[in-house]
Amino acid sequence: MAGISPISTTHFLFLSFLLFSAVALAIAEDENSFARTVKRKRLGLRKEKLSHFRLYWHDVLSGKDPTSIQIVPPVSNTSMTRFGAVQMIDNPLTETPDPKSKLWGRAEGLYASASQEGSGLLMAMNFAFVSGKYNGSSITVFGRNPFLEKVREMPVIGGSGLFRFARGYAKASTVNIDFTTGDAVIEYNIYVLHY
Repeated sequence: MAGISPISTTHFLFLSFLLFSAVALAIAEDENSFARTVKRKRLGLRKEKLSHFRLYWHDVLSGKDPTSIQIVPPVSNTSMTRFGAVQMIDNPLTETPDPKSKLWGRAEGLYASASQEGSGLLMAMNFAFVSGKYNGSSITVFGRNPFLEKVREMPVIGGSGLFRFARGYAKASTVNIDFTTGDAVIEYNIYVLHY
């Protein structure tokens, strides 16, 4: 190359390398500035274990202190499935079907009639524990509940406290239902993997 000294070429290559490196670092920093890999030990995560919980869910629509209230009416008064109806819940979770038995927690969330032709509810609730070893922790259940079936299965999609990173499933079966008031007692067997 005529007219270009070897020093200029070296400077040009060096400056190009510095510029390329700075751009590459800036791009890498931008791409990873919001996320990073974390070791389990730093979060206090131990060996994963499988736990089973049996709880009784009390859905009380009647009386002066209901634990389940309708917040959205069905789209039509003639709908057999009550499609579109939404109930907000704060249901007790007890040790036995007796509502006066030991209170382990509360099911807080909602359920909605999500089927136009069948008995499908959409369940979105946290099982928030209020006593025992798991006090202050919660398990999140979110899924379809075909409530007229003998046993229904819904996914556990997460949790908090001692149930961080939880996953598993919940099986629900009806113990008692009063078709006049709508009050029901449901047995929940929850199998959850957690740390």
